[in-house]
Amino acid sequence: MDVPVLNMKGVEVGKLAIDAEKLGGEVNPSLIKQAYVMYHANRRVGTSKTLNRHNVEGSTKKLYKQKGTGRARHGDKKVPQFRGGSHAHAKQRDAEDYRKDMPKKMRRKANLNALLAKLIDNEVRVVDGLSMSEPKTKAFVEFLEALKVDHTALVAVPPENESIRRSARNVESVTLVPPTQLTAFELLNHRYLVISKADLAAYLAGPSSQITKEAKVSPLGRKKEVA
Repeated sequence: MDVPVLNMKGVEVGKLAIDAEKLGGEVNPSLIKQAYVMYHANRRVGTSKTLNRHNVEGSTKKLYKQKGTGRARHGDKKVPQFRGGSHAHAKQRDAEDYRKDMPKKMRRKANLNALLAKLIDNEVRVVDGLSMSEPKTKAFVEFLEALKVDHTALVAVPPENESIRRSARNVESVTLVPPTQLTAFELLNHRYLVISKADLAAYLAGPSSQITKEAKVSPLGRKKEVA
């Protein structure tokens, strides 16, 4: 699979050969969905709760006298039937764990498979080099327009590339992510992926590409133990 490589002005300057077999060969929707559900569930904090009568702020004064008004008996305004009041069955619980898990090799294969789906749909913009002389949001927006990125975009840029990160952080439709942390969840939540040629090649040759027994026998990226 040959992917066009563009410059900052959107002009094609070369090709990048990618082995589709290393990305799974063909799109596996069920595997991608399983990974997406896992990443989505793991973002859930699980600390939701509602207010009971004691937690609602306000006066505890009785609304009106008990008898003689012809109206229902009421105390303060913190009861559930009043606007701004408490919840009838308030949830007062500790943090719950909604975390899901997948085997490492399955998770990595799902991420690569999601990237393959993006490549097949021509939704990956590979740039020969992501760099700007100074941070400027207007220039970055013009860069996206040159790449024909007309929808949400996931821009993979290293943390040390300060000029690009500062230029893109104010663009509403853009999400920044380190190239080593491309996941199926982020890829599917954005229409386009913008990444430099070097970062994409490093991602495809790094630890995230190990989806066989090598991931356990000789994992890449492991720090060497000091004797």
